[in-house]
Amino acid sequence: MAEPSPHSSTYGAVAAALLGPGPRRHLGEVAESANVSEDDVRAFWRLLGFADVPDEALEFTDADVAAMRDLMDYVRTDRIGLRTARTLVRANGHLMDRLVLWQVESFVEEVAQRYSLDDISARLVVLDRFLTLQPMLEEQLLYTWRRQLAALLGRFDRQFAQSTGLAISADQLPLERAVGFMDMVGYTSRTVRLARDELAEIVAEFETTARDVVARNGARVVKTVGDAVLYVADDLPTGAKVATDLVDLLAAVDLPVRSSVVWGRVLSRSGDIFGPTVNLASRLNDVATPGVVVMDDVSAALLEVEGPEFDLTPMETVSVQGMGPVNPVRLRRRQGSPRTRRANP
Repeated sequence: MAEPSPHSSTYGAVAAALLGPGPRRHLGEVAESANVSEDDVRAFWRLLGFADVPDEALEFTDADVAAMRDLMDYVRTDRIGLRTARTLVRANGHLMDRLVLWQVESFVEEVAQRYSLDDISARLVVLDRFLTLQPMLEEQLLYTWRRQLAALLGRFDRQFAQSTGLAISADQLPLERAVGFMDMVGYTSRTVRLARDELAEIVAEFETTARDVVARNGARVVKTVGDAVLYVADDLPTGAKVATDLVDLLAAVDLPVRSSVVWGRVLSRSGDIFGPTVNLASRLNDVATPGVVVMDDVSAALLEVEGPEFDLTPMETVSVQGMGPVNPVRLRRRQGSPRTRRANP
């Protein structure tokens, strides 16, 4: 990143570079230009994650008109349905909101550390220098999107197109997956008195290690929620490796966690997963104690056949809210089994 300049550029210059000429259209003009109703404009704007604007306020740009018109052309020509179009807009709005926050906060942190600046000064420097970073961010975004899309379609091809005799009943959820859940033990009591930098370090260590272990084993993070991580794997041994590696590696950096992993069917929607398997993983995680990985007895029986590098120890039957009695099994890696190494910081 370049040295910070002695003066700040204006937000208007940044916005003009990102969006083109400034806002000069009100809601009715957008609707007319995009050939949609005013209600469609309002819905589009909310799906992106933005608040309603007064009807006569000049809040919209030509880029807004073009984006709405181009999307609705796909609907009018019946290439996608309206419901799908709205889902795509909601997905983009939700993910981009988090992405840009993550990106900008990373730059703020770097500037503050590199130039020994306070938080407010660092944010003003990032605003001033942001246009020098824009091309790189756009290139990396497109590259990553293409890579992730190719990986997802590749999984479709391997699991479905190249398989024969696959059929599920109408009342079954469509995808079989290993579902893993992991959270930090004592997070609230541990972090309540930490300074900002100490809290940021713990959060970064936890999330970086979790994502690295999940990715290196070939699994995928579904979401992180504060001190918890939900992930999926295409086979049970991979899910079990992730769970045991996470417990070991985070304990090594004084971040005790507990974990669970189960096998079953899930429904994938809106970038998340749903179903009884997910609920079971969450409930079993509550049963686990620090440093322990727990699974249900059905998943354990499957793993015993597929994963000879694991030890499985039955635990006492527990009553799980909404599910009744469940037979948990403690999961361990056998001595000498290959393990994921901690990534370099």
